Amino acid sequence: AAARVRHVEEKVRGSLPPRLGFEVYPFKVGWYNGHLKPSFHLPYPADTLGLVVFSTPRMFTNAFKPFIKSQRFQNIRDPIDECVAYYFSLARENFPDEKVDIMYDYDLLPNRRPKVLVQTAAHVAGAAYYYQRTDVKKDPWGEKKIYGVCIHPRYGGWFAIRGVLIFPDVEAAALEQRAPIDCVETDEKRIELLERFNFHWRDWSYRDVVEVEESYSEEQRLYFATPPGERLKLLRFEEDEP
Repeated sequence: AAARVRHVEEKVRGSLPPRLGFEVYPFKVGWYNGHLKPSFHLPYPADTLGLVVFSTPRMFTNAFKPFIKSQRFQNIRDPIDECVAYYFSLARENFPDEKVDIMYDYDLLPNRRPKVLVQTAAHVAGAAYYYQRTDVKKDPWGEKKIYGVCIHPRYGGWFAIRGVLIFPDVEAAALEQRAPIDCVETDEKRIELLERFNFHWRDWSYRDVVEVEESYSEEQRLYFATPPGERLKLLRFEEDEP
């Protein structure tokens, strides 16, 4: 069973490799469900294999722009989502005889609940620490609603959790859980992070709460700061780009 889990991981990473700006982390559905109320549980046995997928700063240049160029800019409603869906579909094609359930970060159930809480998946997979108000000892917010946010030890907040792939027929009983790296260690820093994320998210300062190895390029920042309808015309392509 452990060999099969490794085999699945390697195949998925073959379609979603780091050089294109993706990172893939395995988790067990039971770990995820153990963090949530039953109404949010994923409907699979506890040992079912899941993989959570991130995009890192380099995805924009190495996967997204080539995808847009290959589509000739045609009928693209949400360019980033369609790019991610394209690469996820490549990963799924590696498993013609296997059931693979894909859930994106934006997928909703009929009752408008998210199909999957990707930040919880990232946390239980040991990929990025999900900081919530329960991680703060001296909670200063009273009645205010405070949303949590994942911080990556290398990218800070300069990454996105794009979705999960669930393999209903792959049992991952032997998978060992790793704790995510707690890189925002003090109460003061955690309060600052959650304040910035909840009340000043437009200035993106929360993303730099820790020292980062890599962040979004100027072109990428401008793209995401621009209203969606105006974004594609911003992209610059070198003539000799493949």
